[in-house]
Amino acid sequence: MKFNLLFVLFTFLAHRFLPKYDVRMQLLMFQIKMLRDRIDDQRIVPTPEERAELIRLGNEINHDVADVMLVVKPQTYRRWLSPQAKNRYPKPAGRPSTAEDIVALILRMATENLAWGYKRIFGELKKLGIAVGLTTIRDILKRSECPPPPEKTKSRPSVPWSKFVSAHMESLVACDFFTKPVYTLRGKFDAYVLVFIHLGSRRVYLSQPTFHPDEAWVMQQARNVTM
Repeated sequence: MKFNLLFVLFTFLAHRFLPKYDVRMQLLMFQIKMLRDRIDDQRIVPTPEERAELIRLGNEINHDVADVMLVVKPQTYRRWLSPQAKNRYPKPAGRPSTAEDIVALILRMATENLAWGYKRIFGELKKLGIAVGLTTIRDILKRSECPPPPEKTKSRPSVPWSKFVSAHMESLVACDFFTKPVYTLRGKFDAYVLVFIHLGSRRVYLSQPTFHPDEAWVMQQARNVTM
């Protein structure tokens, strides 16, 4: 009799609570899929279809999603539920993309003038009354791999290394280590210094010496140089 009573109680609790937790698990799994699809993105902007699926799953648990809604803030989710939000679409994230004709002009300048660097193209566009940022020009050329770097496997690449380097002097930085022996009471230690040189200006940056040049230290020196 006692066993039957416990079985009935367990069945009641399972029917009462398990579906709710099953939906919450589905909600978490769907968000994991969204994150996997955007593994390189710094910001998650759900599409209208994804937003509709999140709302559908949230509706099955009476929109009690504060502890499982991770891709957006809970207040953002509540705004989706308002009647005014049904016909509203999220604005695209980031800056507006560069017009295709301007991109084509930048690529043409780079391919027809291999000696031109980013700053030269920036100046020529400015003469034409076209306002494009230096970083935007650099990103466009990087995405298009234009002009391509010389191939090390070829004895005579289509673009000589000397011409390629001179075309990008303003954006190239060389770096290397050197060591200096330091004598202490505990013995001799090699101090490592990371050196950066900007090819265009010949400006040199020396890092603080360290006895332990690990990955974190090297990354920090690179950040210091870019600043």
